[in-house]
Amino acid sequence: MLNHPTYQQLNQLRLFGMAKALNEQQRLPELDRMSFEERLGLVVEREASERASMQTTARLRRARLKHAATPEDVDYRVARGLDRILFNRLLAGSWIKEHQNVLITGLTGLGKTWLACALTNQACRLGYSSLYVRVPRLFEELAVAHGDGRYVKFITQLAKVDVLLLDDWGVATLTDSARRDLLEILDDRYNQRSTIVTSQLKVDDWHESIGDPILADAILDRLVHNAHKLDLSGESIRKSKRDLTKPSNQE
Repeated sequence: MLNHPTYQQLNQLRLFGMAKALNEQQRLPELDRMSFEERLGLVVEREASERASMQTTARLRRARLKHAATPEDVDYRVARGLDRILFNRLLAGSWIKEHQNVLITGLTGLGKTWLACALTNQACRLGYSSLYVRVPRLFEELAVAHGDGRYVKFITQLAKVDVLLLDDWGVATLTDSARRDLLEILDDRYNQRSTIVTSQLKVDDWHESIGDPILADAILDRLVHNAHKLDLSGESIRKSKRDLTKPSNQE
């Protein structure tokens, strides 16, 4: 390792990428043939790359994703009706820039949450802040926030997240307070941020599941009309994996 005042100063200034690049340059046989501008360019490029990597890591940590899912690990061979063309287009991220939503529906075991986490992982890579929350737990936290005075701060934080992943939509009956909280969240985000929703219910059934027709109209108007829809179908992936582990004489 290079033991040089410049190297030490770069580390003290927390310019770790530049320090690593400078250290590596000393081992390059073609170093003497490189101009000052070329060497400086490589050092600056390395620093930018290191910072981008650290920022992505920080965004992923703050997102608190349920699964460490990545776009590279998506298995398109699984028979679940995943629209590969649409999913790849979503990975490009233009839907986030245009403040659109993504709705992923299908029966349990088809990988809805995993795919949603892969999309959110990609959003973090593209530089967008993200957050994963289970809808039932979100409403529990909101109920507590109403009581301890954190409600406005909590709602404001949710409004600022570029990509909000709402997992398990529709699994529990909504209270009147929960319906109004949901409308508040989606109203703040409408045409300003993007939301991903996963649900076992088909989108056509969401209106009834919300309970109040008037609030349901308002909620879905802000969520569905500018959304991309991924409707999965087929047999549970988890069930298929369990079946593969059974002895041959078992059904």
